[in-house]
Amino acid sequence: MIVRPHKAHSVTTLLFAMKGSIVPIIWPRVLYTMLLSVAIVVADRNGVATHFQLNAAPLTLLGLTLAIFLGFRNTVAYQRWWEGRTLWGELVITARNLTRQTLSFLPALPEAQRRQLVYGVIGFTHALRHYLRGTDAEPDLRSWLPAEVCAKALASPNPPNKVLGMLGEAYAKRAREAGIDSMLLVEMDRELNRLSNVLGGCERIKNTPIPFAYILLLHRTVHVYCFMLPFCLIGPLGWVTPLAVGIIAYTFFGLDAIGEQIEDPFDLLPNDLPLDAMSRTIEINLRSLLGESEIPPPLEPSNFVLT
Repeated sequence: MIVRPHKAHSVTTLLFAMKGSIVPIIWPRVLYTMLLSVAIVVADRNGVATHFQLNAAPLTLLGLTLAIFLGFRNTVAYQRWWEGRTLWGELVITARNLTRQTLSFLPALPEAQRRQLVYGVIGFTHALRHYLRGTDAEPDLRSWLPAEVCAKALASPNPPNKVLGMLGEAYAKRAREAGIDSMLLVEMDRELNRLSNVLGGCERIKNTPIPFAYILLLHRTVHVYCFMLPFCLIGPLGWVTPLAVGIIAYTFFGLDAIGEQIEDPFDLLPNDLPLDAMSRTIEINLRSLLGESEIPPPLEPSNFVLT
C-alpha cells in the first residue's frame, strides 16, 4: 500500500511522483496510441491518405458506455479491496480478544502453555498471509508453532485452516485441564469461529475473480475507443491531436489498470493491502498483552510502499 505524508501532496508530487502511480504500467499503451495519432496526423497533412476524420457522435456514445463500464468495474474492485481490509481488521480485533480471554479465563495454566496458545494465534496470522499470497510460510510458522504442529500445517493444502483446527483442539484441551466453566470455553470458541470466518472471507475474495468475459470486453472496448480518438479529434485539433489522445488514453487505460491491480487485494503490488504490516501489528499487540519486553517495532514504508 502506498503511504505518503499527509502534507506531501504538493503539485510536484502530484505531477511527477512515480511510486504508486499507474504510469509505469500503462505507458506502453499510451505511447502507441500517441504514435498512432502522430502517424494519422502526418498522413493527413501530407495527403498520403484522406477522409481520416470521423464524426464525434460514435465516440461520444462509446465513451459514455465505457465510462459506465469502468465505473462499475472499479467499484467492484474497490469493494473487494475494502472487504479484504475489513476482514483483516476483524482479524486484529479477534486476535486481541482471544489473547485477553486466554489470559483472563485460564489463569491456572502455566505461563508457557498460555504463551503457546497465543503464539498459535500469531502463527495462524502468518499462515493466512502466506496462504493468500502464495509465499513460503515455513520460516514464520517455525518461529511461532511447535515443530509437530508446523509440520502438519506445512503438509496441508490449507495451512491456516489446519493451524486453526489444531488451535481449537489446544484451547479445548487446556480449558479442560484448567477446569473452567463451559460458558467461558464457548466464549473462546466464538472467537475461534470469527477467525474461521475471516479465513473463509479471504478465500472467497482470492478464489473468485471478476468474470473474465467482462474483463475481456472492457479491455477491448478501451483499446477500440483509444484507437478511434485520433480519427475524431484530427479535424478540430490538428497537430495537437497526439497530446489530447495521450491525456485521454492515460485516463481510460489508467482506470482499467487500477481496477485490475486492486481486484486481488492480497497480492504484492504497491496498491494492495499491507499484510506484512498488519501481521506485525497483531504480533506486537499479542506479545505486549503477554508482558514481553523484546517486541519488534511496527513496519515502516520503504520508498513509500508498506507491504
